Amino acid sequence: MPVLTHLRKILSSFLDMKQVLILGANSDVAKEALKMYVSRGYHVVAASRSTAALETFAQQQQLPPEQVTIRHFDATDFGSHRTFYDSLPAKPQIVLYAAGYLKDNTAAMKDWDGTFNMMQVHYCGAVSILNMIATDNANTALERIIGLSSLSGVRGRKSNFIYGSTKAAFTQYLAGLRQHLFARRITVNVIVAGYIRSKMTAGLPLPESLMLEPAFIAGAVVNAGKHFTIVPGFKWKLIYHVLRLMPERWVAKLP
Repeated sequence: MPVLTHLRKILSSFLDMKQVLILGANSDVAKEALKMYVSRGYHVVAASRSTAALETFAQQQQLPPEQVTIRHFDATDFGSHRTFYDSLPAKPQIVLYAAGYLKDNTAAMKDWDGTFNMMQVHYCGAVSILNMIATDNANTALERIIGLSSLSGVRGRKSNFIYGSTKAAFTQYLAGLRQHLFARRITVNVIVAGYIRSKMTAGLPLPESLMLEPAFIAGAVVNAGKHFTIVPGFKWKLIYHVLRLMPERWVAKLP
């Protein structure tokens, strides 16, 4: 009987927690967001292809096991998405899509597999799983969907237009999804991030003065309000607005 009572208390505590689903949870930003959500008392399903890496991270950070569930999720395995979503321990109130993949533009132009993988991770996979989440009318608790995008998707530039085009598509999808979900009072945010100090950008010749820490971006995620576009960092806000308004002939001169 004491064991049954204990299990009931655990279940009650689990159901009382706000449920967060992080897709692509092994990214540096996603892991920082995971820590922040847990610190606020949420239960987080951290989903990624790299479940072993997530388990190691959770142990190293001493995250309470009752607040973290680790699941396998492959953004490019579209056929598995329905089973993944239906098997969640609880339907989410907050969803963060943070899956990412970067292929150098020059290499991507010659390597279709690399290009296609960026398309699948940033756009196709996102649309596949987020459509399932957004059309689940039975989940009346859903309140927010957040996508981690990039400033690279604001304007096409010759140095990264393939990666940027996949992020631009993702951003436009989220913009339409926001309108689609407006009547249900579900907020959709896009985090338009600049250069992030992460394993994905390690080794790239990026200006140190513009680098942002993953925890800083994660803070923008966890504290997202009602605005659709969120650009973390004052310098990047300025760059974002300049890029949007810059004449095409000037954009053509950018790297």
